[in-house]
Amino acid sequence: GMAGGLEPHLEALRRELRAPGPALLSVLLALLAVAITFLIWRFVQGRRSSRKAVLLLGLCDAGKTLLFARLLTGKYRDTQTSITDSSAVYRVSNDKSGNVTLIDLPGHESLRLQFLERFKAAARAIVFVVDSVAFQREVKDVAEFLYQVLVDSTVLKNAPALLIACNKQDVTMAKSAKLIQQQLEKELNTLRVTRSAAPTSLDGSATGGPAQLGKKGKDFDFSQLPMRVEFVECSARGSKGEEGDADFEGLEKWLAKVA
Repeated sequence: GMAGGLEPHLEALRRELRAPGPALLSVLLALLAVAITFLIWRFVQGRRSSRKAVLLLGLCDAGKTLLFARLLTGKYRDTQTSITDSSAVYRVSNDKSGNVTLIDLPGHESLRLQFLERFKAAARAIVFVVDSVAFQREVKDVAEFLYQVLVDSTVLKNAPALLIACNKQDVTMAKSAKLIQQQLEKELNTLRVTRSAAPTSLDGSATGGPAQLGKKGKDFDFSQLPMRVEFVECSARGSKGEEGDADFEGLEKWLAKVA
């Protein structure tokens, strides 16, 4: 009997719950969408802030280690070919809180890719150092290494900011950043064509092939990449030689921006 007495009330409650159904549902869905967007944003930001490294890459003798030393101490020092990585915290000059971890990676052909492999996931930004004096002679090797960096799946996914630092500008024979950019684009375009046509290796390691560089059917240029690419001219040695300061204002400004 009691159940019978409650029945009209339960029916009324059911009607109440059913009535605002669509409106309530859309509010709940909107709230859910907001929550998911926020979580994704937090995740992406977290991933980015956990990537605090700026990698210094480039061929042997491009001047990476001297740049690294100059950025940290301001002083000139004689360097030799690195066979391991060096890292240190670099504080942005105009900001007390801004800092990144600079990591100088060996440029030797037999070492550079394994070191890139080790640190690439932590890279917020990459400084690719080019010897502007030897560039004409080394253009193929420079493009080859840069290509390997740019088609790496981790680098493509994280899209760290990329700076091509055209070093040794204190030497009269140094090529300009503009010329270096044009030549690299041409060389990377050629590499892209030959690489995409290359057969996969026997162990099938290249099945599916490497990522496509740039846009299909268009000549390659740096603006087609997922990351922001900039070029600066600099000199780790500086125009006054070992006694003076380095000339790398553009590099310092860029580091302040990515920190």
